[in-house]
Formats: sequence, structure tokens, C-alpha cells
Amino acid sequence: MDKSKAINLLKDKAEKLGRLPKKSDFVPGEICLIKAKLGPWNRALEQAGLKEISAHYLEKQEKVKQKRPSSPVSFPIPEKFP
Repeated sequence: MDKSKAINLLKDKAEKLGRLPKKSDFVPGEICLIKAKLGPWNRALEQAGLKEISAHYLEKQEKVKQKRPSSPVSFPIPEKFP
């Protein structure tokens, strides 16, 4: 099963139910496949376009980007050692 099939599985279930699908709407094997391809349940629903990406998640991702240096850190090399 690839990513697009996992997304289609979620979308089809949402259309059938008329609401966001819950994990309990799927058999355990389907849940494992969806989570393996799309990540945690909320992220899977977001990737399928069924749920808006939470502001908290976006803020968290932005903080992670800010902590990572864009280029390797360089330290000044002293000209002479004492």
C-alpha cells in the first residue's frame, strides 16, 4: 500500500460516514498501514486534506526550523596558541 492508497482509504471512509473518520472506524490492519504511510492519526487526516493543519503544530515546526542552523557552525581559529 502506498501513500496515495492510504489517503484514498481515509477520504472514502470520511465520505461514507459524513464525518472525520476515527481509528475505531477501521480494522487494525488498516490503521497500521495508514499510520505507517502517513504518520500519527492527526497528521494522516491533515495529509488527506480532511483536517486543517493545527496552528500549534505549525508553530512547533517553525521553532524547530529556527533552532537548526542554516549552515554549519564555524568557530574562530586562534592565530597563535599560547
